[in-house]
Amino acid sequence: MRTLLFALLLLPNLSLAQLSGTVRDAQTNEGIFGVKIRSSEGEQTITDTDGTFELNIHNPPVSIYLQSMEHFADTVVVSEKLSSMIINLKPLFQEINTVVVSANKRNQRIEEVSISMEVLKPDLIEDKGFVNLEQAVDQSPGVFAMDGQVSIRGGGGYSYGVGSRVLVLTNGIPLVSPDLGDAKWNSISMESMSQIEITKGASSVLYGSSALNGTISVSSKEPTKEGEFNVKLQSGVYDNPKRETLKWWDRNPSNLDLSVYQGKYFDNWGYTVAVNGFKTQGYKDGEEQERARLTGSFILRPIKTPKLKLKLDYSGQVEGVHNFIIWESAEYAYTPSGGLSSNPSDNTLTYEKSIRLNVDPSLKYVGKGNGIHQLKSRYYLVTIGGSSSFFEASLAQMYYADYSYQKAWKNVHYLTAGLTNSFNTVTSDVFGDHISKNVASYAQYQFKQKRFGFTAGVRSEYFQMDDRDPDSEFTYGKQAKTLPFYPIFRAATNYTLTKSTFLRASIGQGIRFPSVSERYANTSNGAIYIFPNPELRPESGWAAEIGAKQVVKMGNWKGILDVAGFINHYYDMIEFTFGIYNPDSISLNLNPNSPGYLYKWIGFKAKNAEEAQITGVEFSFNSEGKLKDVELRSLVGYTYMNPISLNNDPEYLMTFSDTISGMLKYRFNHLFRFDVQAGYKNFSLGFSSRYNSFMKNIDRIFEENIAGTEILPGLKEYRENDQSGSLVFDTRVSYKYKEQYTFAFIVNNLLNTEYSSRPADIQPPRQFMVQLRYNL
Repeated sequence: MRTLLFALLLLPNLSLAQLSGTVRDAQTNEGIFGVKIRSSEGEQTITDTDGTFELNIHNPPVSIYLQSMEHFADTVVVSEKLSSMIINLKPLFQEINTVVVSANKRNQRIEEVSISMEVLKPDLIEDKGFVNLEQAVDQSPGVFAMDGQVSIRGGGGYSYGVGSRVLVLTNGIPLVSPDLGDAKWNSISMESMSQIEITKGASSVLYGSSALNGTISVSSKEPTKEGEFNVKLQSGVYDNPKRETLKWWDRNPSNLDLSVYQGKYFDNWGYTVAVNGFKTQGYKDGEEQERARLTGSFILRPIKTPKLKLKLDYSGQVEGVHNFIIWESAEYAYTPSGGLSSNPSDNTLTYEKSIRLNVDPSLKYVGKGNGIHQLKSRYYLVTIGGSSSFFEASLAQMYYADYSYQKAWKNVHYLTAGLTNSFNTVTSDVFGDHISKNVASYAQYQFKQKRFGFTAGVRSEYFQMDDRDPDSEFTYGKQAKTLPFYPIFRAATNYTLTKSTFLRASIGQGIRFPSVSERYANTSNGAIYIFPNPELRPESGWAAEIGAKQVVKMGNWKGILDVAGFINHYYDMIEFTFGIYNPDSISLNLNPNSPGYLYKWIGFKAKNAEEAQITGVEFSFNSEGKLKDVELRSLVGYTYMNPISLNNDPEYLMTFSDTISGMLKYRFNHLFRFDVQAGYKNFSLGFSSRYNSFMKNIDRIFEENIAGTEILPGLKEYRENDQSGSLVFDTRVSYKYKEQYTFAFIVNNLLNTEYSSRPADIQPPRQFMVQLRYNL
C-alpha cells in the first residue's frame, strides 16, 4: 500500500522537465537581461544578467512567450522535452541600444547608469584608423590624452609616464604595469575589441586603486555561431609641416598597420584569434616604432554543466620604440636634443625594447537561484629593455585574482560582492627590487523599482609594499586609532522622470597607492633628473556629480543628450616637483667632479604636493541609427573645468609658470570633441574636430634656464606666441563594395595645424591614410 501511494505521489512529476536556456540579442549575440518569460502552462521566470533562465516544462508541446522592453516580443513552441535552448530576439531599434557593464559590473542600459559614461564602438575605431587605444579615448568628451597619459575631466596632469589616476581594464581585469603604474596603450588589442566604456569619476569601490579619476574598460569580442573573419590593412604618410624648420626628412615618413581577426562558436566551445603588426618611421626624427601582437580567447561550456562557462584570454606583444621628450629647440621641435649622433649619450633619444604578456583564466557559473559566481585571474608580464635585452631595465609581474558573486531578486534588488587579491614583483636596475600586496573586499547593493533607483557600495583596501607599514592605514577618532585597511564608500541615485528623461546623482571616494617608479625611480633623461622618494604617501579624494539624460528617437535613429555638473576633490595629490634634492650628508658645490656638484642634484621628485579641487560642467550628445536612407552617427561633447590648487605654500607656487591663476599644472579650462558620420547606400563621409584651450600652467623651470642653460630651448617664447589653444580637424570617406570590402581614405589634421599635447611635444602634421577592410 505504501509503495502504491508513493507511486501515485510521484506520477505528476514524472513528466516534469527543467528547460535551461539563454535569450540573446539577434544582432549582437549578447545575453538579454530582464526578459519576461511565461509558458502556456502558467510557469513564469525572468532572464538573469547574462540572459540565462530556467523554466519547468510539464507536458510538451508548450508555448513560451517572451517580452522585452527593447526587443520584439516572440513566441517559441517547445514540441519535445529539451534540456537547453537558445532564443534570439530582434531589437526594436537596430544598433541603438547601448548596454554597459563596467559601471556596476553587470549589464545595464546606459540611460539607467547613475554616473557619467561614454561608449566608443568598434565602427568609430576602424573608420578613423586609430592604431592604439590612446588615440581612441582622446576622441571622447571630457578626456584628454597627453604623451601616454590620460586625464578625465582634468584629474591628471603630466607625470613623465608613471602613475595613473585612470584605471584601464580589459575584460573587467586591471591592466596597469606593476612597475610604472601606467597603461601600455599600444599593447591593447584594437582588432578584437567589441566596446570601450569610459566611466567618469571615482570608481574605487568596485575596482580599487588607480580608479581615482575613472576607468577605461575594454571588452573583447565573443565568438558567434555564424563566425567572423576580417582583415584590415592601412598605410599612411605624413605631409610636410607648415614650418620648414620642422621638416627633417628627404622622403616623407610613413607607417603600415595590418590586423587580422577570426572567431567562431560551435556547439559548446568557441575561439577567437587576432594578430596585429605595426611599423612606423615616425614624424619625429629617430622615433621609429615596430610591434607584433597575438591576441585571442578560448571558451568552453561543458555539455553536462551548461551553466558553467570556462574561458582563457591571452595577449602577447613584442615591440621596439624610439622616443624623446626634450627637443633640440622650438625651431627644430621634431628633432631630439643633441640630434641623431652615433653616440646615444650625446642626445635625448632613447630606445626601449619590451614584452607585454597577459594570460587570463576565468570561469562563470550560474548557481542556485540564478546567483552568478565569477572568478577572473590574470598573469601580467611587463619588461623594459634596451638594445641588448628585453629585460635590461625592469621585469615586472602581476598575479591577480578576483572572485565576485551577483544575485538579483525579483528584478528589484541586486547585490554584487567580491574579494580581490593582487601580488606584484619588480626586478629593476632603475627602481630596485620590490614586492607589493593588495587585498580587498567589496560589496554593492542596488535597488530599482519603477522609476526610482539607488546604489550603495563599500570597499576595504589593504596595500603593502615590501616590509613597510601598510599604505592603506586609516586613522580615525579623537584618539587617532589606526586600521590596517582603508575604507571606501559610494552612493548614487537615479530617477526616470519620463520614458525618455533620466536624472541621476552620485558621490564616490577613491584612493591611489604610489607606484614603484614614483617611490624609487632614480634616473635621468638629458638635463632632467628624477629622484626617489620612498616616503611618498597615497593620494585620495572624492567625486560627485548631478546629471540628466534626454533620449530622442526618430524612427530607427536614437540620440542621447547628457548634461552633468561635477566636482572632484583630491588630497595628497602626487606630483613631480622641481627642486634641489641633495642628501643632508652631501654639500653642494660647482665642481663637476665632486659628488656634490650642484647640477647632479637639480631635478624632479614625486611628492604629495597639493590638495586640489576641480569643478565643471559637461554636455554631450551621442547618436546612432538610421534616418530614412541615411545612417547617422555622432559623438559630440563640451567640457568646462576649473582645476584649482588649494596648496598656498609660496615655495610650491613658485614652481608654477603662472603663479596668479592658481590653476593646476598641465590642465585646460575647455575641451571640445566632435565626430559625425553619415552613410548613404555604399558611401559614408565622416568629419571630426578636437579643441583644447591654452594650457596656462606648466612647470616654471621649463620656461627658464639653469645657469644659462635652457632645458627646453625656446619654449617660453613659443608658448607666448600661441595662447589660443588648439583646434584640429580630421575627415574621412569610404566606399563599401559587395558588403565585404570597404575602401577608405582618411586625412588627419586636415588643415595641417601645428599644436602640442604637452610642452615640447608638437603633434603630427597632416597625414594621409588609405585603408582596406575585408569582412566575412
